[in-house]
Amino acid sequence: MTHSPPPQPHPAPAYGPFAHLSTPTAALYRHIMRVFLQAKERYAVHLRPEDVHAALPVAARPAEAETVAKALDSLSQPAWGNLRADPDTARVTAVEDFYRKRYVYQLTQAGEAAEDALAAYDQALGRRGSLQAVALHDIVTQLRALLVLAAEESPDPAKTHLALDGLASRFAALADNARAFMGSLQRTIDLHDVSQEAFLAYKDQLIQYLERFIQDLITLGGRIAQLILELEDRIDALLVTAAAREAADASPDAAESAQREAYERWQARWSGLGAWFISRDGRDSQARLLRGRALGAIPQLLAVVRALNERRAGRSDRSADFRTLARWFAQAPDDDARHRLWRSAFGLYPARHLTVDADTLAARTARPLPAATPWAEAEPLRISPQLRRTGSYERRGKPRRVEDRSQARRRLAEIAAKQTAETAAARARLTTDGTTRLSALGELDPLAFGLFLQLLGDALATWRPGMTRTTATSNDGSMEIRLSALGDGTTAEIRTPGGVFRGPDHLIHIVDLTQEAP
Repeated sequence: MTHSPPPQPHPAPAYGPFAHLSTPTAALYRHIMRVFLQAKERYAVHLRPEDVHAALPVAARPAEAETVAKALDSLSQPAWGNLRADPDTARVTAVEDFYRKRYVYQLTQAGEAAEDALAAYDQALGRRGSLQAVALHDIVTQLRALLVLAAEESPDPAKTHLALDGLASRFAALADNARAFMGSLQRTIDLHDVSQEAFLAYKDQLIQYLERFIQDLITLGGRIAQLILELEDRIDALLVTAAAREAADASPDAAESAQREAYERWQARWSGLGAWFISRDGRDSQARLLRGRALGAIPQLLAVVRALNERRAGRSDRSADFRTLARWFAQAPDDDARHRLWRSAFGLYPARHLTVDADTLAARTARPLPAATPWAEAEPLRISPQLRRTGSYERRGKPRRVEDRSQARRRLAEIAAKQTAETAAARARLTTDGTTRLSALGELDPLAFGLFLQLLGDALATWRPGMTRTTATSNDGSMEIRLSALGDGTTAEIRTPGGVFRGPDHLIHIVDLTQEAP
């Protein structure tokens, strides 16, 4: 009977192929490794030092081929292992050639893996991202497919999993690209990694790109929010179906836990999708924040353009102003003149009021002083000797009692309920029975008028030259406005307590989507 030896632990992985990155000649090593990767794509197995030297970019090519040969020796040493060196016997024609140091080099498996990792790192680090309007359309399509599946008595598990997986992948791509794009946009605005000429040539295209995405986000964001709300009561069954399909291949003893973990993952993804497009509990949705960030980026870009134009025109900047001010301080005849210059330049004056308590306020109420009273004629402020000595002053006594805030909480709850009722009443006031004229809305209270301006602004944001009608949804997905132009030249007037709103008359249809939702 034979006994097999006990299994040996796997040795810890060695990271020698990355050691060349911390050397002074790391740039040359990176170029040499790229030459070997390009040769591998052309199915070339071995390279000689002169081949590597000729294939290097002109800007990175050393003047002497001996430098490349030494770098190849370093990369092929056992401690690094990026390359493998084999004796070059193909060109041996005499006995003396055997004593010469001639090698051909080949890319090792470890060296290729290291280069793949570095390429992935460079790609992730240099990613600029994009605002994907196409992803918004795809999300609408996937949500509508889920609505169709949710209406079935027994949804097909394969179709359900495929629809949810497509929705999750498109949403993840949208969120990742939006985050990367806004980060790269901020770096562009900060002018840390772009030249003036490149920025001025790039800003017009960038502003047009932002405007197009904002238009799509306004048009489709509310539609996506409404579809999510329609699926709220029926999505749980679809998530259970998708989780069961994922756990179908698990072992019998782990099937239950695998299905539970898969369900929790799908539920977290759905919650993230809802938080991205729906504002709840006083928290703005990510889509709304992204829209505001994109809108705010446009004036920031224009401000950078103005700063660049001022810099080109040779106008003085803040550093030049401070240098001029320093020259004035040096030329001042005495300290009194310097103090006057300081107060004039920075608007800083001595402070008289170190503290104001109830006694001070009562004394001022009993004997008020006109605002024009000079400080020298006003009553002086009495400071405690302890404050003069230690720099701090605390009144002694027992601490304050804990306040009972239950009444304030009830008051806040009443205010919140009142605001909710007023908002519902404003929506009901704006909802039209079919298509009507804008002038037929009549008089609006301030809350209804503010809601109307938001709807009208969302609709006009999607309006482009040549269009005669448009449809837009509010950011929370609760209302939809359909606006059509009229060619009769009439003017609409909407009266409010604050004045009269006038503009070209349109056909308008406002729908309260919360009343239509199943």
